Amino acid sequence: MDKPREEYAIVLDFLPHGYPFDNRPSHRKTPIVQAIGKTRFALLEIVPKPGVFLQPHEEIYIGEGKRDKVHHINGKLDVGKLTGTAKAELEFVVKEAVKNNEARFVEFFNKAQPLTTRMHQLELLPGLGKKHMWAIIEERRIEPFKSFEDLKKRVKLMPDPEKILSKRILAEIYGHEKHRIFVDV
Repeated sequence: MDKPREEYAIVLDFLPHGYPFDNRPSHRKTPIVQAIGKTRFALLEIVPKPGVFLQPHEEIYIGEGKRDKVHHINGKLDVGKLTGTAKAELEFVVKEAVKNNEARFVEFFNKAQPLTTRMHQLELLPGLGKKHMWAIIEERRIEPFKSFEDLKKRVKLMPDPEKILSKRILAEIYGHEKHRIFVDV
């Protein structure tokens, strides 16, 4: 099954003179953008077009069509290669993405399936155990959830969905999780 390609990325850090640890002469270095895919949260290394300066949190088009700010994509980026600025911005960008795509993540709560006979996708979220899982499943049988607010109202003692989703996505990005629900490696 082909995974959908990222169409947009969010800038985490812009290095106008390339990586500082790059030993090539300065005329051979290219500007580098460290970015995260907007839908699959893949970390990407991007080379901008000459003369383009980008700011953190800026959204850039990286799809198949004509790109106005991106020259090419070097490929996926390892978490260990992220700069300090990019690591700091990562948390804010992920939180913002969860907030802006509420419908997609509410759909996850409505459609989550068991992974094995003993493990459910909902249990992979930090702070959700068997009791919360069963409460969510019972409530969604009655009527699908409409928003995070609806979810919190109908499930007793439910942790903040935005926070637990952000935590889970960051854990998947950093490679701390066996099962990946949201992040494309």
